[in-house]
Amino acid sequence: MTDHRMDWQREARTGTAEAVLCATKTDAQIGAILDTARTEGRRLLLTRLAPDRLAALPRADALDYEPVGQTAVLGALAPAATGIGIVAAGTSDLGIATEAARTLAFHGYDAPVLADVGVAGLWRLLEQVEALRRHRVLIAVAGMEGALFSVLAGLVSAPVIAVPAPHGYGVSAEGRLALDAALGSCAQGLTVVNIGNGFGAACAAIRMMKLAGG
Repeated sequence: MTDHRMDWQREARTGTAEAVLCATKTDAQIGAILDTARTEGRRLLLTRLAPDRLAALPRADALDYEPVGQTAVLGALAPAATGIGIVAAGTSDLGIATEAARTLAFHGYDAPVLADVGVAGLWRLLEQVEALRRHRVLIAVAGMEGALFSVLAGLVSAPVIAVPAPHGYGVSAEGRLALDAALGSCAQGLTVVNIGNGFGAACAAIRMMKLAGG
């Protein structure tokens, strides 16, 4: 008897596939899940897999590993669909933004990441507005006071999914201020996911795209 039961039908049922959160599992548990996926010929997305844990996994060299977003993919990545964009306020937010991009790539979406456009230098965002308006859904990642969320949502017509980042210090520590700012935003229709949840933001964007026929 195993201690895992994979929900392989999740993507057909909900539009997004099951993923394996590695941070809360042992190497043996992750290895057993990978063995199950390989035996059944399944693709699989692993999230929050720290670089120093990769070598402990069976046939680790066969995984498509990305260290910035700390994700690994068992199977092929063939992103083709477009329409989703990712905006990161600062370089510190690239880990979360990359987790979102990799989740989207696993599901077949090629989502470009526009980084370092936080509102402390508002011109950096404003000069990209026309390009951002071409996307059908936008994911925005920001820490500190999370001002990017309201500014971006006030400039584009596409749905904006806010991902508060757990960066900052003092009152901004652990992303709580960015979360509160996103939840309290006066920009209508702003959607918010949990602190640091790039994976969840990507899944929300995929569902939006599928409902719109994209």
